Amino acid sequence: VRFPEDLEDENTTFNPEYSHQVFGDDEVAFGYKGLKILLYYMAGNLSALFRIEYTAKVNETFDCVEADDVESKIREIIPPGFCTNTDDFVSLLEKEVNFKPFGMLLHTYSIHNEETGEDITYQIYKADMTCPGFREYHERLQTFLMWFIETASFIDVDDERWNYFLVFEKYNKDGATLFATVGYMTVYNYYVYPDKTRPRVSQMLILPPFQGEGHGAQLLETVHRYYMSSPTVLDITAEDPSENYVKLRDFVLVKLCQDLLCFSPVKLMQGFSQEMVTEAQQKLKINKQHTRRVYEILRLRATNMGDTEQSRNYRLDIKRRLIGPYKKKQRDLAKMRRCLRPEEMTNQLNQIDLNTQREQLEESFQQLVSHYRRVLERLAQA
Repeated sequence: VRFPEDLEDENTTFNPEYSHQVFGDDEVAFGYKGLKILLYYMAGNLSALFRIEYTAKVNETFDCVEADDVESKIREIIPPGFCTNTDDFVSLLEKEVNFKPFGMLLHTYSIHNEETGEDITYQIYKADMTCPGFREYHERLQTFLMWFIETASFIDVDDERWNYFLVFEKYNKDGATLFATVGYMTVYNYYVYPDKTRPRVSQMLILPPFQGEGHGAQLLETVHRYYMSSPTVLDITAEDPSENYVKLRDFVLVKLCQDLLCFSPVKLMQGFSQEMVTEAQQKLKINKQHTRRVYEILRLRATNMGDTEQSRNYRLDIKRRLIGPYKKKQRDLAKMRRCLRPEEMTNQLNQIDLNTQREQLEESFQQLVSHYRRVLERLAQA
């Protein structure tokens, strides 16, 4: 909500992707007819208005059942201090002009808005719990995780090893410059013996009204550039990354790596090398596993897939990596031969069909190449 009229504007409304962490695996609130759970957030400081509406509700005289206590369930995840009255919320909205982003400005960028025909400015900040008011703001911000990240949990904000990166949109209201929350990322700094740290991305969320506009890539690249400048950082990883995060990371890392000398077309065609691992790790804080994916994507760009020999070499290079788990299975079988009875060995062999393995390997290769092509298409448009 930026303006009072936004309260009645359905275009500013978005629905949760998940509610199982609040309402159970069935995602059901029992005992109501026409139930609406309404949560309004101010665009900047995220002060909330919480309302429940329904046309009918069961009571204990009806088949001795009781309606779910929806209000208590919501109160468990949104911090105290929210409004329950619209007039109170609207009067608080006037104070949004006083809201300013927390922490240190890292990056400013613009995105062209097709509807207005104007360029909109966004800024990325790094904050921590020493910033006045940030602890309370973060309590309100993290409530979105419960609705948009499937396995979300609230973090221990008293642990000083957390870093917070925030994206804001700058907009004008009655001649004043205001800020709207776009999204954020939390990063935990793990210790690596003897004197390094390994930042691990824990949570990342771009709010639904801003998704698909490129903010995730801007945020991840900014975070990488922030840690790249630190001599004590070994590399950057992610905790249990989602499929969408992996796609985003591939794009950002390829964009960062494509100008390194070790990824020149000539060197790409010579195969994956230790030089690539070393340069990507030292200059960009990228680990070996992610460097290998960057190599495969950039080699695809350098390969003429219409050329039989180039195409075959590329396919073999990727499949040699993909076949790793199958080779491990073969090694495990060799060990089994030494300790299993013949009939038990036959059962194990029946489970491993070589033709099936080849089909799975080819399918994995085609899926990977399809994903890599999408990354390259996005890169060409960037």
